Amino acid sequence: MAITAAQVKELRDATGAGMMDAKKALTENDGDMEAAVDWLRTKGLAKAAKKSDRTAAEGLVGVAVENGVGVAVEVNSETDFVAKNAEFQSMVSDITKAALNVADVDALKAADLGGKTVEATVTDKVATIGENMSVRRMARIEGDVVATYVHNAAATGMGKIGVLVALKGGDEGVAKQIAMHVAATNPASLSEADLDQALVEREKQVLTEQARESGKPDNVIEKMIVGRMKKFFEEVTLLNQKFVMNPDVTVGQAAKDAGAEVLGYVRLEVGEGIEKVEEDFAAEVAKTMAG
Repeated sequence: MAITAAQVKELRDATGAGMMDAKKALTENDGDMEAAVDWLRTKGLAKAAKKSDRTAAEGLVGVAVENGVGVAVEVNSETDFVAKNAEFQSMVSDITKAALNVADVDALKAADLGGKTVEATVTDKVATIGENMSVRRMARIEGDVVATYVHNAAATGMGKIGVLVALKGGDEGVAKQIAMHVAATNPASLSEADLDQALVEREKQVLTEQARESGKPDNVIEKMIVGRMKKFFEEVTLLNQKFVMNPDVTVGQAAKDAGAEVLGYVRLEVGEGIEKVEEDFAAEVAKTMAG
């Protein structure tokens, strides 16, 4: 029998299953909604859907480089325990390799991974491992030299913080050192020109108010603001930061001394920007006992 879009929507709303899975469930069961729900549950797809509202703020960032292209991918899980699971880590590794051939996270989710899409692969893992998971972010970078650095590594090429640095000229040694610097300092941008202007204006406003409280003349205040903004740029932009490997020079100068130019960088940290609901163990047990 013909399956309507309305039926597919109804089943998706009831189970949270993907569109193609919902359609297949209805087709396999001649449009019988209850049977389709049971079919999805049998396949583990409805089970995965029920977990989709849980906060997935743990996980891993995977990094990979191939032919001057570097990618970093954040794959989230609910707990750090799952992030240490070999099955989860293998999936993250496979997804990261797949990212080398796509441009963004939407394309990555639709990419083929052993006969299934990445998104379907993650859904299957939700059902088997029993936690909500998601491919949250992906970043891509290109250069003559691209180096990676992983902080708090859980396995080869993956950890809590993943960094990529792309250079024009230079070698992997200096690129790796700069990647380690990025992991440690978390710069806001590559250079002053790349900084979010809203951030710049907000900082300038704060510094202006601070300078005015000194009670000094306007011409002195103006010089104070210029000096303080220069210091601000030195602190938050990669090229102007003091190089952690040699604080006597900036990162930009260190790259230049090595015959390189920093083209860009990527720094992904697991769970950045995700609001986590903290609940102590005693409260969780009490809630469980209360039903």
